[in-house]
Amino acid sequence: MRGKTAEDLNLLELLDPVAEAAGYEIVRLRLMGGEHVRRLQIMAERAVDGDMNVEDCARLSRAISEIMDAADPIAGEYTLEVSSPGVDRPLTRLKDFAAFEGHEARIELDRLAENRKRFKGVLAGVDGDAVAIDLEGEDETALVPFAWIVEAKLVLTDQLMKRGADVRAARLQSEQPTSE
Repeated sequence: MRGKTAEDLNLLELLDPVAEAAGYEIVRLRLMGGEHVRRLQIMAERAVDGDMNVEDCARLSRAISEIMDAADPIAGEYTLEVSSPGVDRPLTRLKDFAAFEGHEARIELDRLAENRKRFKGVLAGVDGDAVAIDLEGEDETALVPFAWIVEAKLVLTDQLMKRGADVRAARLQSEQPTSE
């Protein structure tokens, strides 16, 4: 899910070590567009706290650009775009589903399950290699194999917005100099 195409997955293989060495994790990578004008979109976050500010985006962009210029894995012109996953972020790794337990998400599968591919509910953590989700209108928690998920995203709710605001406030508090 972090990459959709074989080309995306090859780029992840090249760029994951670069991001990790710089202290970041790539949440999602997409190479979009046609043959002539393409865009390499990378969503990332700091490995230590999951945050990503403008300075982090610039730092990771420079590190990735160096490797991309040297390896030249994309034919033709492209634009590099490094960003934060945002508040209503995509969920691309098993650990994302655990980290956002209690929040609402939309999940799309690569196959039919109970005669549908799309589900919405509240994340209930993970169980081995399965995502636990309390689906709307269901009494039991559903376990969805992570391997079946092709796309998942948090739903923007007041609870999620509050979580984002609390995280920002905590970061700002920790960045303020202490008086001695």
